[in-house]
Amino acid sequence: MSKTSNFGYTKVTPKEKTKLVQKVFSNVAINYDLMNDVMSFGTHRLWKKIFIDIVNPSLADKIIDVGSGSGDLVSEIQKKILNANIDIVDLNKKMLLEGKKRLKKGNIRFYQQNAEKLTFADNVYDKYIISFCLRNITNIDKSFKEAFRILKPGGQYYCLEFSQPSSFVIGNIYSYYKSNLIPVFGKIFSNNQEAYNYLNESIDMFPKQDELKKKIEAAGFKSVEYINLFDGIVSIHKGFKY
Repeated sequence: MSKTSNFGYTKVTPKEKTKLVQKVFSNVAINYDLMNDVMSFGTHRLWKKIFIDIVNPSLADKIIDVGSGSGDLVSEIQKKILNANIDIVDLNKKMLLEGKKRLKKGNIRFYQQNAEKLTFADNVYDKYIISFCLRNITNIDKSFKEAFRILKPGGQYYCLEFSQPSSFVIGNIYSYYKSNLIPVFGKIFSNNQEAYNYLNESIDMFPKQDELKKKIEAAGFKSVEYINLFDGIVSIHKGFKY
């Protein structure tokens, strides 16, 4: 295991990264939904709707939502299946509390756990979903291995995350936007420019689509593929445990 991790552009120890990331999300938890709407001009809601349409949950599925935050994905699933069987996981206590405030109904349970070391048994979930959380995990390779372990044979892994635009022009516009405007929005709407500087930097340091695909395959997943949305500003990766 590497002795250092990336907290944005800064090299820190893995333990320090975990603490720093949790501090960021504790500080922005109350304004998290508002900031998502502001930064993406509301398009994060469309991305998540498309994501859940691809996940295609059913009442028979046992689902785990890792890094659930305020529970956007669960809310989207419950629009389709109110009593969907979902375990909700987040390492950050304040974010988990925001999810509990929002999600009052359905067949759901809340757990404060680290994606790198889950306490659930082997081979118990049909679908593992994670949205805009993977880049905040200190060791993503460990999270892939844990996802593989807890999924049933035939289970499916789904990840929605920021990625790399395909077009040079869009890539330049997007780069300028996230490095110059997102931190300003963070300062105006949440009085926390530092947290949104980290958001920009964490996107830059995250593996690109093909590299992430290889990492998911290395954990044992098969038929791994990705779907780009908005020219690759965000990407959906999916794979199967056979």
